[in-house]
Order: sequence, then C-alpha cells, then structure tokens
Amino acid sequence: MAIYTPPLRDMQFVMHELLNVTADLKAMPSHADMDADTINAVLEEGGKFAADVLLPLNISGDTESCKLDTVTHEVTTPTGYKAAYTQYIEGGWAALACDPEFGGQGLPLVVNQCFYEMMNSANQAWTMYPGLTHGAYAALHTHGTDAQKATFLHKMTSGEWTGSMCLTEPHCGTDLGLMRSKAEPLADGTYSITGTKIFISAGEHDLAGNIIHLVLARLPGAPPGIKGVSLFIVPKYLVNSDGSLGARNKIFASRLEHKMGIKSSATAQIELEGAIGTLVGQPNKGMQGMFVMMNAARLGVGNQSLGLTEVAFQNALVYAKERIQMRSLSGVKAKDKPADPIIVHPDVRKMLLTAKAYAEGGRALMCFSSMLLEKEHNHPDEKVRKDSGEMLAMLTPIVKAFITDNGHISTNACMQVFGGHGFIKESGMEQFVRDNRINMIYEGTNTVQSLDLLGRKVLGNNGATLKKFGKLVGQLVAEEGVNEKMAEFITPIAILGDQMTKFTTEIGFKGFQNPDEVGAAAVDYLRVAGHLVFGYFWARMAQVALRQIAAGNTDPFYVAKLQTARFYFAKLFPETATLMRTARTGSKVLMDTDAALA
Repeated sequence: MAIYTPPLRDMQFVMHELLNVTADLKAMPSHADMDADTINAVLEEGGKFAADVLLPLNISGDTESCKLDTVTHEVTTPTGYKAAYTQYIEGGWAALACDPEFGGQGLPLVVNQCFYEMMNSANQAWTMYPGLTHGAYAALHTHGTDAQKATFLHKMTSGEWTGSMCLTEPHCGTDLGLMRSKAEPLADGTYSITGTKIFISAGEHDLAGNIIHLVLARLPGAPPGIKGVSLFIVPKYLVNSDGSLGARNKIFASRLEHKMGIKSSATAQIELEGAIGTLVGQPNKGMQGMFVMMNAARLGVGNQSLGLTEVAFQNALVYAKERIQMRSLSGVKAKDKPADPIIVHPDVRKMLLTAKAYAEGGRALMCFSSMLLEKEHNHPDEKVRKDSGEMLAMLTPIVKAFITDNGHISTNACMQVFGGHGFIKESGMEQFVRDNRINMIYEGTNTVQSLDLLGRKVLGNNGATLKKFGKLVGQLVAEEGVNEKMAEFITPIAILGDQMTKFTTEIGFKGFQNPDEVGAAAVDYLRVAGHLVFGYFWARMAQVALRQIAAGNTDPFYVAKLQTARFYFAKLFPETATLMRTARTGSKVLMDTDAALA
C-alpha cells in the first residue's frame, strides 16, 4: 500500500514565509484574529484525517468501486466510505471555510485548500463527494435567494447534505448552448424538469441524507444557445417547509460509468422525469451561478493533481532509496550491499526532482490563488477586491491546466521509478497515474483552458492582467537584479517576462487575421505562461531560502528548497524556448492537412 506524510512543513513555508498570509488575512474583518498557530494546528489535525482515515481506503475503494441497484437506483459506495464520511462530518471538516451565518467555522479559504490537497493525496475519488458540495454551496451562497439559503446551506455546510453540478448531456459537453433539458413552470412557482445528464460526479451515493443537484435546463421560449440556459435546484429528496425530507424527487441514476480512474467516485448518468426544481437567480442567466461553481471546481481540479503529484513523489522517493539495482556510474556507493540504491542514478533523480519541483511550485500557486479568492470576496477595499478577481480569473486556467498537465508528467515519472513494480496495483503508483488523467479532461479540457487564457483572459483585455502579473515579476527582478546569488533564478524570469510581451503581441496579431492561429498556439502559450508563473514563485522561494541560510539558519529544509529551485530552472523551465518556437509555427501545418487526415 502507498504511504503518505502530510507536507505540513512546506505548507507552513508557503503560507507564512513566502506569502505571509496572516498579514493579508488580518486586513479582512472576518479573519482579523487569525494567526499562524491556529492555521498550523487545524492542518495538522486535517493531515491526520487524510493519512489515517482516507489513505487506507484508496486502493480498496478503487478495486471495489461503486454499485448501482438498477431497481431502486440507489448507489452503494465502497466499504468504509460511509464511515469515513461520517467521521468527516463529526470532525467539523465540512464546515471549515463556510459562512458562520450557516453554521460554518469561517476559516480562511487557504486553510481549506491545503486540507483538500491532503485529502486528494490520500484519496482523490473519496474527496470528490465533499468537493462537489463546496462548489454547489458557493453557487447558492452567491446567487441563491434568502429562502433557498435558509433551506439548503445549513445542511450543506454541515455536510449532512451533499451537492452536485449537472451540466453535461449525451450530445453536448463543453458546448452547453446545445443543451436540451427542459424546465416547465408550475402553478406553485416551481418547475418540472426533464432531461438526461451524463458524467455527473457524486451524482448518486449513500454517504449523505440528501443530494442537492444544481441543474442547467431551458425554459419555454428561451433564447437559443448559452444565453437561454437557466439554473435550478433539484434535490434528491424534496424538502418540506420545516426542513425535513419529503418525497423522493423524480431524479435518479440510470447507470454508473466504468472508468479509467477515480473508480470509487460515482460518475452517474442522471435522468430527470418531471423532477421538481426551483430557479436560482434570473431566468436565462443560469451560467452566472454555474460559473461560480465551475471556477471553484477548476481550482479544485488543479488541487487534485497537486495532491497526486505530492503523494506519488513521496512514494517514489522512499522506493528509490530502498530499491537496489546496479552500481553507480561514478563508482560504488553502497559498499555493504550487492548493488546501489537506484537513487544514485542521475535519471532517477531527474524523475524525482521533476515531481518535487512541480508539487512545490503548484502548492505556492494554489495558496496564492486561494488568497486572491479570499480577497476578491472579503477584502474591505473595493480596488483590492477587483484587482484580486481579475488576477484570479487569469490564473484559474493556468491552475487547472498547467498543474494537471504537470501531474500527468509527475505521476508517470514516479511510476517509472518503480519500474515493473509501479505497473502492478499493489504499489498504488498506477492508480495515481489513472486517477490524475481525468483532471486534464473534466471541468473544461486543458485545451479549453488554454483558449480561455489566451483568447479571453489575455487577448480579450489586450494583455492588461498579464501585464499586472508582469509587474510582480518586474518588482522581484528590480529587488534582486544585482544579487549575484539570485542571478540563476532572476535572469530566466526576467528574460521570459520580456519575451512574453512580444510573443503575446505576435500571436494576437496573427489571431486577428485568422482565429485558427489562436487555437494553434493556445496550448503551447498556456504552458509558457505557466512556467512564467511557476518561475516567479520558485525565484521567490529561492529568495526566502537564501536569506534564511545567510542568517545562519541550518535547517536542511532551506538547502533542499534551493536545490529544487536550481533543478527547476535548469531542467524544466527551459522548455519555454521550444514551446514559443512551436507556437510560432502557426496553424497552416495543422489545418492544411486534409489529405493526411482523410
């Protein structure tokens, strides 16, 4: 079975030494009393829940999967899942970052994000059940009526009820404008909803007393396309006026998908046959509410891959130190053994350091993004709220696509460290690879994310938000530009920062003439932007480490951070040169290929 140790030291480094989150939090009335000790204590306990309760269920849950009773349409989750969920609720973990008005603990979002990273490391599939609830909670908290909030949010905050998001239909995924599900108004102000939804994560299960589905559907006479989509609350069980559960609603699971990974997450086909729902927000404005959930989910998916990258690295590192094979190329290292441990081999170290660099870079970006989300919603200064929202909007596709792509690279590399033992189930490594693969697909494929970044978030405002991030890079360059010890970290991001302006302008100009040029360059562009962001954070992490070492701190943590930063800039960051070159080759070599693809 796989092992997992919550990376509490690195989380503390990122939050308190790199980002100094408590200073930002104290500027917000809701978190004015927050301190580092409280954050650390909560996450220490959260780590125990992840490692002790969820991790032991990961492989067994994958093997057992979920079971659908085709008569009752009820789904049974794997052995131990319901007990773990009960423990999750009783520990108050569901309410961690929720609004105290609805029974939440009101802790910062960054704490919840770090907690979820640990749960994702331990068991991504299980974590999807409460994870979907957070997104549904956010949508209702933002766009629900007072009556809807009073009815649903207390139970969702406690975790007694869970949530789901029902978008995809058999004939349409990302293109929601093609949606056919219908909502007919009823005399009592509710709606009768009919349609079929597929690929619904946590769409049916036995963990909670009720499931609050957020469903997209069309009203009669709605405008065509995405502008004619409305959002509805459709609970599994109707809720009486006193808050008790009423009749079973006409929404049920007709099948469960048999998947490559996340097998213990119930991915359901959902049938609505005149199910009763209530409208969320304004008619034909459903995407406003759903985007709240989708954006939260996109950040969450990045966090899923971060969790898998971390746990895969930890296991590969232990194995590389224990597995003996062949001798070091530079001479015998383990004289008392018949062969050396494989960690002496350069390429094994490259694979391990790749995962470590992507995990720690991803953690810095995730925590930074969580703080932006916190500021967007809770900072008293309107300008800070606006600027934070703009920056987060640009970073969200990078979080989702870059971290999940890196998760694919990293989990595969860590499985490779195990050799044949990584390919068999007992090690747990192949499951990390399989589970991560969906993260690159759902919540908008990584290609969709790249189009969102380049087309909407960068070119859509003439690079204004990108320039704001560039200013952060510029400030660091100005601060450390004459420091010789920082040169190896500063020079690469300074050069790339300058190149990005020309690179973006060039792609934008070509795209103005032919939109396919944006589509041809977008995936490469996002990865370049991802490295600029990671490079910035890795340079800042190196800065903190160097200052600690210069001050006489002998903690090997800082030496390790510095060595990882050097590896990142030497071996991973340089792919930006190739990516910019391939992006510039344009669309013709892709689109003028009818004969090749006949």
